[in-house]
Amino acid sequence: MAASPHRPRLMMLPFAAQGHVMPFMELSYRLVEHGFEVVFVNTDFNHARMLTALAGTSPAGGIDLISFPDGMGPDGDRTDIGKVLDGLLAAMLGGLEETIRSRNIRWVVADLSMSFVLELVHKVGVRVALFSTFSVATFALGMHLPKMIEDGIIDEMGNVKRNERVQPNPKMPAIDASKLPWITLGKSPESRRAMIQCTITTNPTLALADTIVCNTFQEIESVALAHLPIPAAPGSVVYVAFGSLMVFDAERLQELADGLALTGRPFLWVVRPNFADGVGEGWLDGFRRRIGDKGLVVGWAPQQRVLSHPSVACFVTHCGWNSTMEAVRHGIALLCWPYFADQFLNQSYICDLWGVALKVCADGRGIVTKDEVRDKVERLLGDDEINARTMVLKSAACASVADGGSSHQYLLKLVNLLREN
Repeated sequence: MAASPHRPRLMMLPFAAQGHVMPFMELSYRLVEHGFEVVFVNTDFNHARMLTALAGTSPAGGIDLISFPDGMGPDGDRTDIGKVLDGLLAAMLGGLEETIRSRNIRWVVADLSMSFVLELVHKVGVRVALFSTFSVATFALGMHLPKMIEDGIIDEMGNVKRNERVQPNPKMPAIDASKLPWITLGKSPESRRAMIQCTITTNPTLALADTIVCNTFQEIESVALAHLPIPAAPGSVVYVAFGSLMVFDAERLQELADGLALTGRPFLWVVRPNFADGVGEGWLDGFRRRIGDKGLVVGWAPQQRVLSHPSVACFVTHCGWNSTMEAVRHGIALLCWPYFADQFLNQSYICDLWGVALKVCADGRGIVTKDEVRDKVERLLGDDEINARTMVLKSAACASVADGGSSHQYLLKLVNLLREN
């Protein structure tokens, strides 16, 4: 059934537990009241329970209940949250992708624990709002989890190493390390590890969501809310991405990482799995823990949406032509770091002809040092003339694709040509 043009369709994706399903259903009712159609996704197990509870009736009009397997057998222990988490991605992701495509769903409201759905952002163009069904204080503890591991309070298996009181902020509630959610909920060391890894994996992906929804209100959790990831101030974030082919060695990667940390600015760094020779996830995890909430390292980002965000101040780039055009279109100054092929010519365009960028310079060993990264970022962001020229190019790019613009006219010529027999 096609969605009504006046009733946009979205998907609700709660975690497979009653305490998560209920607030998702309440939010669904509110959204239906505001004109949305809701596709409500449960696991097969919870779907059957919900139908029994409804005793043959249907939920409010505008809510369509569907379900997928949870990856567990009929006799699986669904009270073991770690085991449930372990199987959901493989069991559900393919079906979710197919449903999003076939039902023309543009938004998914997903449980924090189901943040694996963010993998579909670049595949199908869906937008994601993450929904935290527990307290914001618990959410803040989850953001603090890598630091607790780094400080030796707990380990990655959920074993308590120092049973001290954990308190992210003096005005927030303190809790014994032995009472942390991941410790008390896990039925086994493997279950605790699965929940801890889910939280650690989720933290750096939060920036891929369009927004975060919390089941709370300002007056009771104002301090905890201040600890959540919020959009940075306009023009403050350094965006770093080097395309699909550029490869760093360990020394160059370390200098870049240290340079980003030295800028003292928030940054978003896209590090694909094969980005550096001889460097594994362990190095990245250690770097993430070291920088805390000062920067975000992800495996992929929706680049055009990132560059269009008002928080982005500059783009550290390999000067690939697609990246160059996207940066120009959005009025972003560039720090040029070409690797091969056309990228050096593109750098000449960007720096020498257009004047909207600076070049990084390697030392005598061919290494771009951390000091060079820090200094060039600061020079770039402090150069009012460069930033003014980026705005001129942005205006020209926008005008070219508007009605009557040069690119728009050439598009119409192409359309007419392709219509010819």
